[in-house]
Amino acid sequence: MSAHPLNAFLASHHRLFVLTGAGCSTESGIPDYRDAQGNWKHAPPIPFAAFMGHEAMRKRYWARSLAGWPRIQAARPNSAHVALAALERAGRIELLLTQNVDGLHQRAGSEQVLDLHGRIDRVRCMGCERVSSRAALQTQLHRSNPGWNAAAASGAPDGDARLEGVPFEHFVVPPCEYCGAILKPDVVFFGESVPRERVEEAMRHLERSDAMLVVGSSLMIYSGYRFAQAAARLNIPIAAINLGRTRADALLTVKVSEPCGAVFAGL
Repeated sequence: MSAHPLNAFLASHHRLFVLTGAGCSTESGIPDYRDAQGNWKHAPPIPFAAFMGHEAMRKRYWARSLAGWPRIQAARPNSAHVALAALERAGRIELLLTQNVDGLHQRAGSEQVLDLHGRIDRVRCMGCERVSSRAALQTQLHRSNPGWNAAAASGAPDGDARLEGVPFEHFVVPPCEYCGAILKPDVVFFGESVPRERVEEAMRHLERSDAMLVVGSSLMIYSGYRFAQAAARLNIPIAAINLGRTRADALLTVKVSEPCGAVFAGL
């Protein structure tokens, strides 16, 4: 049997800058965003301006999140998360930069993790900036909406859920208990910028790496693709494990079109 093409890449590059995306968590039961061609599988996520500007959109978001949050809570790391944590313990990872917001890398034991888009298990007040627990808000949402029926919900990425034909106008969204302002998941929404200091920190780690490994990301959004562009400028070779095309295909040294967990389990 011939050696897996990723084996030689990993053997010859010892300090990895790892970037992970939704495909890394699909085997943990969290749906991803895009198909093999890089197109949306679902309606795009709610934009930041719509969430902040329209109460109706916030009600819709939190009603769907009430139904979708249990899937995130129940998710467990898969073999890809476990393998990346093992690579870190072996001193092979400079930084694990994840586009995911599910916290599964940390639960698998990875410590050198930078959450590019934030964490869905935290809630941020847009007034006083206090950060609180998403699990605690789930209890408040249930208390504020007794009898809310989400039985017809189906799974969507990042703790969202599809609720078709359900009216949201009477759904109650609690405000911040300290200042009464809007509560928002502590994640970067579409149309919202990743904090500059977070990007700069990741770039510093990239410059100290001798290879980049993309795991389960199509890199279709610029917030992730910029790191592949930077690696190419720095002559840092890039390998990618992803089902289907990526925006960086022309920049790749190695491309593996297989499920992430299966690839790591077979190495």
